Amino acid sequence: MTTGGNEHQKEKKAAGPRVRPVPAVTRSIAILRLLGNSAGPLGVKAIADELELVPSTCLHILRVLVEEELVKVDPSTKRYSVGAGMLSLARSALRSGGFGDLAQPFLDDLASRYGVTTMGVEASGLKHMVVKALSASEMPLSLRVELGSRFPALISATGRCVAAYGDYTREELQSGFETLRWQNPPTFDTWMKEVDTTRKQGYAVDRGNYIAGVTVIGVPVLDSRQRMVFGLAAVGLMSQLTAADTNALASDLGKAAAELAATVISVR
Repeated sequence: MTTGGNEHQKEKKAAGPRVRPVPAVTRSIAILRLLGNSAGPLGVKAIADELELVPSTCLHILRVLVEEELVKVDPSTKRYSVGAGMLSLARSALRSGGFGDLAQPFLDDLASRYGVTTMGVEASGLKHMVVKALSASEMPLSLRVELGSRFPALISATGRCVAAYGDYTREELQSGFETLRWQNPPTFDTWMKEVDTTRKQGYAVDRGNYIAGVTVIGVPVLDSRQRMVFGLAAVGLMSQLTAADTNALASDLGKAAAELAATVISVR
């Protein structure tokens, strides 16, 4: 009897705490996710129909979300979209420890020494990557990058790293590759050869493919199974970064990535 009781207690403990449903919270999150994924603002009926909510309940939740600035409404059309408060929350989450904080000193140092813009990104499968840390130099280059910016997962140098250090089939990579937009697009076969080179040398370089006249260097931050969980990137003008500069910067990015891997994986 005692043994059976102990086993029962272990099973209960392993199951974790019971989560009690809170419908208002669940519905609010569903509305925010729907608006965040929508191509444009939505009216109450469209939101209620999509989420199978009672319209009056949907409207009450929306009014609270508007009051909290998580959602905004266009008075003329009565349509709703994600508000500025969501961006503030997202930025707070990005700054609240973890990879971003750990990567920032490395990014600041490299940006200062090489006169480039450096980024720390987190990959999310083959969907997209998110900028988690950023250090901008005073270089004469305008990039629309800020914390929380999202890019296609396979684009540019970091995209080659995602492909090289992920468990993806050639078909999956080609499907993702065909959706990318480059200023000077490589062919898929050329890109795959560059992915193989990335795997061999430990870093990737995009010379003017993604953005004309711009060099992007990317290195992976790998987990214990040698899969990419984060990435570091440096962006500079092709006229600014010589072959020697590119190799030196790639080496320093690689050293930073190795240090981060040892620390970040333990934090995760």
